Amino acid sequence: MKFSQEVKVGLLAAVALLMFYFGFNFLKGSDFFSSSNRYEVVYDNIDGLAVSNPVRINGLSVGRVGRIDILQDQGNKLLVTLELNKKIRVSQGSKAVLSDDGLLGGKLIQLEIQPGTPLLNEGGRLVAVKETGLTSLIREKTLPVLNNVDSLTLQLNRVVAQFDQTGAVLNQTLRSANAAVGTLDLTIAENRAGLKETLGNVNRLSASLVETEQQLKPILAKADNIVDSLRGLQLRQTLASVNQAVGNLQQILADIDQGKGSLGKLTSDEALYRNVNNTTASLERLLTDLRQNPKRYVHFSLFGRKEKNKPSEPESVTITATQSPGAASDTSRQQ
Repeated sequence: MKFSQEVKVGLLAAVALLMFYFGFNFLKGSDFFSSSNRYEVVYDNIDGLAVSNPVRINGLSVGRVGRIDILQDQGNKLLVTLELNKKIRVSQGSKAVLSDDGLLGGKLIQLEIQPGTPLLNEGGRLVAVKETGLTSLIREKTLPVLNNVDSLTLQLNRVVAQFDQTGAVLNQTLRSANAAVGTLDLTIAENRAGLKETLGNVNRLSASLVETEQQLKPILAKADNIVDSLRGLQLRQTLASVNQAVGNLQQILADIDQGKGSLGKLTSDEALYRNVNNTTASLERLLTDLRQNPKRYVHFSLFGRKEKNKPSEPESVTITATQSPGAASDTSRQQ
């Protein structure tokens, strides 16, 4: 049986389309030769998870993401349908962890099967868990660093601007310094002869000062010796005078303690002390009476004293003082 050219072309096109379809789905992860079970999981954010991304258990690929739908009636949450190999027994409470697939930013779902729990029926819903991905972690860690880098860049810009200003000031300063050096060179060139003469005078003056210093050293040494001698002499004389005065004072105090002299007798003899007190009291009474009755003791007349028939004896005051044993016992004064 012969086929026409058109039939052959049509059959070839159909086979090509079928091969393209199966190849495309195979590349997406669909396995046409094995059956699969479907499970659902709901995420708030899938961070770039796409259909055909792998589903793994402990690193082993056991399925793929079959479908992703948006649930607008539930706050735009995302319903992800997982297609797993029928040989995988999924228990209730198992977790579908959304995580990164390497450093390139791909996404995958890691299944964590809960042992010891009843099996989950096909079409059941897994527990959604979102792992902090490497990209998110890097973003969180690098964001403060980037902010600090921005601040540092601004500060560096300010410092560079200040350096520019400082450079301008330095250039002006260097130009001024160069001008000053040129002026100094010109001044030195014009006054070279005078400078040489001045330096010669300074050298001669230095030599004279050295010679004068050598001559003054013996004189100053002798003056120091003389001053030291005078200081030592005055100090010795002063100390000798002080020692002598202290010795005399100690001797006087010793004599007073032993009852020698007037002060010693006055401090040690109670009878003499009482007599002195009595004498002082009598003298005070006499002076008081003398002030009150001076006519009783003194007679004064411009024409001489008249004679009386019977002259009367003048009044007298007797002062008696008793001394210590060995001294006179009475002292009298009459007028």
